[in-house]
Amino acid sequence: MVETIQSQDIILDQLIENFGLERTNDDRFFREWQDDLPELTDLEKQTLDEVKADYLHLSRYTILEPIVKMVVLGPLLRLAGFYRPPFYITAEKSVKISSEDDGIIVNGRLDLLVFKPSFWVLAIEAKSVKYSVEAGIPQALAYMLGNPNSEKPAFGFVSNGPEFKFLKLTKQGKPKYAESYPFALQRGNDLYTVVSVLKRLAQLLGE
Repeated sequence: MVETIQSQDIILDQLIENFGLERTNDDRFFREWQDDLPELTDLEKQTLDEVKADYLHLSRYTILEPIVKMVVLGPLLRLAGFYRPPFYITAEKSVKISSEDDGIIVNGRLDLLVFKPSFWVLAIEAKSVKYSVEAGIPQALAYMLGNPNSEKPAFGFVSNGPEFKFLKLTKQGKPKYAESYPFALQRGNDLYTVVSVLKRLAQLLGE
């Protein structure tokens, strides 16, 4: 009997047990969020300071996912260059994955997807601020497993507004993934680093 699970209900253990997903602690596996990060201009830093101020102002009330996308994710993606060629962005993309024995199917809709024609660049999962950024990781990984380009790494970006994490997944042989350190909007210049990482991914994946 086939079991169907909605992506928002998936837990990490189900991805490990049903899809063979494995976390790697090899520091060489996910260097893209650490190496050769571009410097930001003063204007870009000023824009990010404004994003931070806007978010802190609005956080007096509960911030839902659509506000996270509009106030935080939108400006970050624009600064990273994902609104320009060769990239495109779509929302609410349907994704379905099934285990090898077809015993389980996961259905869901990606919040945002940065892509080039026939190639996924960045799967983005936005959560309400009431959820930890960790809550979005299994869902993002499920979407990344559904990436049709199995020969290339899949990258993910999870945010609940004040927190951010990057993900990388490969599907050659046994699927493996790794996470970046968590970044926080209110901690130092973390927001600058987040955009630098996004810019680096745009450089690498836009070639």
